[in-house]
Amino acid sequence: MNLFELTRTLIDIPSVSGDEAEVGRFLASHLEGLGWRVESQEVGPGRANVLATLAPRARVVLSTHMDTVPPFIASSEDATHIRGRGSCDAKGIIAAQIAAAQRLRAEGVEELGLLFTVDEELGSLGARAANTHALARGCEFMVNGEPTDNRLAVGSKGSLRLRLSAEGRAAHSAYPERGESAIEKLLDVLADVRALAWPRDEFFGETTCNVGTVKGGTRPNVIPAAAEAELQIRLVTPSETVKKILEGAVAGRARVEYLSAAEPARMHSVEGFEREVVRFTTDIPYLSNWGRPLLVGPGSILDAHTDGERVQKQELEESVEIYARLAKSLLSRS
Repeated sequence: MNLFELTRTLIDIPSVSGDEAEVGRFLASHLEGLGWRVESQEVGPGRANVLATLAPRARVVLSTHMDTVPPFIASSEDATHIRGRGSCDAKGIIAAQIAAAQRLRAEGVEELGLLFTVDEELGSLGARAANTHALARGCEFMVNGEPTDNRLAVGSKGSLRLRLSAEGRAAHSAYPERGESAIEKLLDVLADVRALAWPRDEFFGETTCNVGTVKGGTRPNVIPAAAEAELQIRLVTPSETVKKILEGAVAGRARVEYLSAAEPARMHSVEGFEREVVRFTTDIPYLSNWGRPLLVGPGSILDAHTDGERVQKQELEESVEIYARLAKSLLSRS
């Protein structure tokens, strides 16, 4: 398959986080057919990372994730773009990394690896598992792929995911004095959280907080006994700093449950590539054993996670050149 065919084939295999089994099997079979040594690293039932190598040691590893956010959107294309869920985040990137690795292999470069992980969109369970793999010891540079408009990201914000839960007492809504509304308690807490002055960093920028989900109650005529909200905070300082600020605002009025935390990361920089700092986080904080991290990939983060997700065909082709040139530059350094 060529670059565009492989991208569309991957898009058309649904792989919302937790359902990566089929796309993982396809990639393992595809890479074995190309002559790579392939290992599936089990992360959980029906979930496995895919690792591929050519030689006993992979000094440079190209990596990204196989999972997507919901909902599944089938692929389509026109003269300039490929569309569908995962087109830029990150199945087009998988196709580009495989194409770059194949090109390098044809030029006699063998100290290469490929690592495709599960669960990046939730808790990076795949990256956490991969960090314990023996291949990590021989890796000098990990080139991670996310949509950066083909610019080399020299920094990325961290991420703190958490759940706030409030408890009340159920009652008939005609007699609110007999109950205690968990939703009203939670709304008060969220109002104070939204009014917080979060930290700012000269390099990474501003901390941002998104109230992603709010749940509570059973029916309109029942005072709600329970309510919860999930938040995602983009970090520019250590997570402990933000936890203290958050817990001060909550002040014991709700239960705080931390779901995942990834610290802000600075990445390796290479001359001759456009550079930027990105606001999102990646698997990189959980792949610390895989050498020095780099981050680059085709597509715009502004298209990722949207109903109109897409990637320019020209950017995909350019990213193959970028991955190949970057790998050769890194291999020449030691």
